[in-house]
Amino acid sequence: MRRLLVALVALSAMVSLASPASAAATPLTLPPPTGPHPVGSTDLHLVDSARQDPWVPAGPRELMVSMFYPALPFGPKRPYLTLAEAKMFLTESGLPDIDPGRLAGVRTTARVDAPPLPGKRALVVLSPGFNKPRTTLTGLAEELASKGFVVAVIGHNYESFGTAFPDGRVTGCVACGSDSTLLPPIRALDVSFVLDTLTRPSSKWSRLIDRTRIGMAGHSIGGYSTPSAMVADQRIRAGADLDGRLWSPVPASGIDRPFLLLGRESEYTPAGPDTTWAGSWPNLTGWKRWISVATAGHASFTDVGPLGEQLGLAPPGTLGGDRGLALTRAYVSAFFDKSLRGGRQPLLDGPVAGNPEVKFWN
Repeated sequence: MRRLLVALVALSAMVSLASPASAAATPLTLPPPTGPHPVGSTDLHLVDSARQDPWVPAGPRELMVSMFYPALPFGPKRPYLTLAEAKMFLTESGLPDIDPGRLAGVRTTARVDAPPLPGKRALVVLSPGFNKPRTTLTGLAEELASKGFVVAVIGHNYESFGTAFPDGRVTGCVACGSDSTLLPPIRALDVSFVLDTLTRPSSKWSRLIDRTRIGMAGHSIGGYSTPSAMVADQRIRAGADLDGRLWSPVPASGIDRPFLLLGRESEYTPAGPDTTWAGSWPNLTGWKRWISVATAGHASFTDVGPLGEQLGLAPPGTLGGDRGLALTRAYVSAFFDKSLRGGRQPLLDGPVAGNPEVKFWN
């Protein structure tokens, strides 16, 4: 997999950057979510004692999972990354000159351990891109939670540049450089384990989650892993792939549940460089949409878009970071509202004048 931020560094040489002094003085921020609910967040350390870790087999599979949910507005704002995570992320991404304190200093909208609002809600599981911390999907997670979903963002251990554990360990990307086709089966097992853990009767989360309404979305390799997880686990009733090439096609047996393909116009159109979406399209036999976004980059569907832009790393001609995140939030939340809650979402019927970047390829 290409290291996105390394590519952004090379491209940034072609744009005029803010001076280091002025950039350092400007705090990094994420756009607040647009839904009606305040958002709470809690981190979970989960251990699958029945499974050896596939990347470091000396121990069991451990995951860090960030939960986001509608909440009462009490508690401190959630930090974006720990300082140790930020250092590893920037160093391994080829950006050692950026002060890691700037990323560690970001405060999200979600409030740590805020009391959840009562009631059972649809659950959406999010899976990040290869080598990207789970926190890069915070903007999408907060949006979904503000609109009434419970969200679980999975940190797939040893598959990202920096995952901090409660005991102070920070693990790196042992899997980097591996064959990308190895990841979807591993992530599918991770997702099923997380679903088992959250929905078991003894879990406090079972009081908040409607186990009949579960969806999954992923970015890049996380998007590639979503069909695999849906084939392996029928509890996942809807899936979305955000700019993830389907290196292994959806099996001929098909997926008969709702599915959303959302990606760059430069890559993911029927006539574009990628052929994997077209190859899998006939095997998505349920309700489906194929949507492209003009001038979007790979980072446009994650927090790396707006944060990279604020750091002066946006390639010339790329969709603005806030705009990319806004479109991702709008179409993904509309998709899960329709597919998991039965909401009427005209946004998914076709092009609208307010979103000229968006094209439908149904």
